[in-house]
Amino acid sequence: MITIHHLGVSQSDRIVWLMEELNLPYELKWYDRGEDFLAPPEFRALHPAGTAPIITDGDLVMAESTAIVEYISQRHGGGALSVQPDDPDYPHYLFWMQFNNNLQSALFIKLAVQSTGVTPDAGGPMMATTQRREDGIYAALEQRLGESDYLGGPEFSCADIMSMFNLTSLTMLGARAIDDSMPNTKAYVERVSARPAYQKAMSIAGPAASRPAG
Repeated sequence: MITIHHLGVSQSDRIVWLMEELNLPYELKWYDRGEDFLAPPEFRALHPAGTAPIITDGDLVMAESTAIVEYISQRHGGGALSVQPDDPDYPHYLFWMQFNNNLQSALFIKLAVQSTGVTPDAGGPMMATTQRREDGIYAALEQRLGESDYLGGPEFSCADIMSMFNLTSLTMLGARAIDDSMPNTKAYVERVSARPAYQKAMSIAGPAASRPAG
C-alpha cells in the first residue's frame, strides 16, 4: 500500500486527490510544519530532496509530485488518468504536467527579488523577464481552457491534478487570484472543484484541514 507522507499546507494534497480519483487504498501520515513554517526534521529525513510530497511504496521512497502522479497513474491506476503517447492531445498533456513548476518558478523569483526590498517596477531585467514569463503562462492557460474543458484534453487527467494547487492554494503565497479577468480559467476551477474526489481530498489534506485526532 502507498503511504503518503503529508506535510500540512503543501502540494502533497494533490496525491491524496489522485488516490481518491483512482479509488486506491493509501495510508496518510501527517507531518506538521514548525513555527518557521518549514518541514520538520523527520519529514526532511525521508528523502534527500526533503520536499513535499513524498510517498513510500514498499521499499521505494519517491519525491517530486509530477513524477509521483504519473508513477501512481501508470503503475497502480492502469494509466487511467494519463494521456497516452498515441493520443493527439499527448503534447498538451506533457506541457500542462509542467505548468506547476513553471508558474512556481516565476512566482518564487519574484518573491526573492521583492524580499530584498526592491519594488517590482525597479527590479530590472530579472523582474521584467519573470513577469513576462508569468503573464505568458497565464495567457496560455486561459487560451487552452477556451479550447478544451481540461488541460490534457477533453477528459480530466493528471495534468489537472497537477495544476489546481497553483490556481487555488498558491494564492496564499502571492500568486495571481483567478477572477473574472480569466473567465475560462475561473470556470475551470469551479468545474474541477466540484469533483467529489477533490472535495474529499481537500477535507482530508487540503490547506484548511488539520491533523486527524489520535
